[in-house]
Amino acid sequence: MYDVTLIPGDGVGPEIAEATRRCVESTGVKINWDVQECGIEVIEKVGKVPESVLTSIRKNKVALKAPITTPIGKGFRSVNVFLRQELGLYACVRPCKSYKGVRSYFSNTPVDLVVVRENTEDLYAGVEFQAGLPATKELIEVINRLATGKKIGTGLDTTGVSIKPMSYEGTRDIANYAFQYAVDNGRKSVTSVCKANIMKFTDGLWYDESRAVAKAYNAKFEQPELAKEADPVLAGKVADGSHLHYMERLIDNMCMQLVQKPELYDVILLPNLYGDILSDLCAGLVGGLGVAPGANIGPDSAIFEATHGSAPKYKGQNKVNPVALILSAKLMLEHLGEKSAAERLEKAVAAVIEEGKDVTYDMKANRNDPTAVGTQQMADAICRKVQSL
Repeated sequence: MYDVTLIPGDGVGPEIAEATRRCVESTGVKINWDVQECGIEVIEKVGKVPESVLTSIRKNKVALKAPITTPIGKGFRSVNVFLRQELGLYACVRPCKSYKGVRSYFSNTPVDLVVVRENTEDLYAGVEFQAGLPATKELIEVINRLATGKKIGTGLDTTGVSIKPMSYEGTRDIANYAFQYAVDNGRKSVTSVCKANIMKFTDGLWYDESRAVAKAYNAKFEQPELAKEADPVLAGKVADGSHLHYMERLIDNMCMQLVQKPELYDVILLPNLYGDILSDLCAGLVGGLGVAPGANIGPDSAIFEATHGSAPKYKGQNKVNPVALILSAKLMLEHLGEKSAAERLEKAVAAVIEEGKDVTYDMKANRNDPTAVGTQQMADAICRKVQSL
């Protein structure tokens, strides 16, 4: 029996959380669900994430979280970002995998990528200064006095500022996680992505540290100019005995590369902001956010959640696709050591999608197809398939 915190969220969250709970239980794994309310209504009432939510996650070590609405440009900060920083969930893992039956431009070239995103630093650290405030004006004056290169040349009263902190420790932790994930899962390469040609003291640090970690893993550098940084003869061994390659790409070029030839890449290592953007791009390669799971992992606890948002306009309609959260639960089962159950759950999801009968409207060839089923009915089909495997 596992104790797991279940956060139903808001919008369509409670519906897909219920669908996912039933699919997990269909595998036979026994879970004691500790349900914690943390939707937008609760947060607006309390003024913050309830302390009981953090207490539950710290106690149980594992949480399954449905989407929670974050106001755009106003109101409280993202609950996702808060939980990741508060609990030290430094590694965001977002697999993007093709499933037969899901429409995508790469149906004939299956995509199987894993985005590993640093979760606590970078521009998402939340160190911001609002335009017009005295503290912001003072900060700009200090920056302009200390800066050795470019200065903030716009008006002191009309400029907002965000700080981009990136540390050797944070970069080392996430790079180590990415390489260990690649080794443990038989992956072929790790590609480190940033914009070091422009941001030399933050993204440059990112490359310095990811190269150092690659060298520590004795990974084989693919690019000749990087071979000077490590012994090119030594090659790290992954689970199947093949070589693990290390590559580097600038973020803008990486976007183009993935659209043109995603089959060349495997594990993609990114800082926080770039990772957020690129994970959506990768989800688009395999059919969208409806099939994009996610995991946020730290040294003491882990939260598993879908990549998509709360879609409040569909609340209570039993309409949305539950697959992303169900696949996130599959990652949760793997994390718990229930690999056989996780494998059966993923196979069941893949089979239901490929059959194309008991799927939600977004997974039909025609989104107006009257044979489309609801959220709970698709979950029913997945549960039946799990039990038949």
